[in-house]
Amino acid sequence: MWDKEYDREEYVYGKLPNDFLKSHYQAIPKGKVLLLAEGEGRNAVFLAKLGYNVTAVDISSVGLKKAEKLAKENDVVIETICADLATFDLGDNKWDGIVSIYCHLPLALRQSLYKRIERAIKPSGVFFLEGYTPEQLNYKTGGPPVASMMITKETLVNELPNLVFSHLETLERVVNEGINHNGLGAVIQAIGKLK
Repeated sequence: MWDKEYDREEYVYGKLPNDFLKSHYQAIPKGKVLLLAEGEGRNAVFLAKLGYNVTAVDISSVGLKKAEKLAKENDVVIETICADLATFDLGDNKWDGIVSIYCHLPLALRQSLYKRIERAIKPSGVFFLEGYTPEQLNYKTGGPPVASMMITKETLVNELPNLVFSHLETLERVVNEGINHNGLGAVIQAIGKLK
């Protein structure tokens, strides 16, 4: 599905970083950062330009080729890994930051991934997220058409019990990020650290 989605000249989600990441990236300690479901690389390239050591993982080799092209255009280096998040080994105590921007997954996969995220973040590291809440189904301006794949405050607190959130907010905001996220949306934004 995603190879087909990304197989076009245009960058589906644009070349500019996510707005929340752009305005709050300082919360992520400088060092090794993993971006989940990073697709065409806009957020990875943004962080690499700021001096982060960036790894982008995605299931789509087509998207990651575009990410590498975008990195080259911006004269930065990013590591790309083509892998399924269901089986991808995040490692232990490895990342200064893990970034999840609109990474919407089926319930069982998300719960498994969140457990691995808690093990993979360094004690001083940060989990950084923006995603759609179930209310997004009323807007139809992006995201999956399934409420169980959306994210709530309760989801994050219950499925990431070892994190304490310095920022955890649901809001309506205009999301203009490429052709697939365009218009007013219901989002959740979170920044969490290990307890």
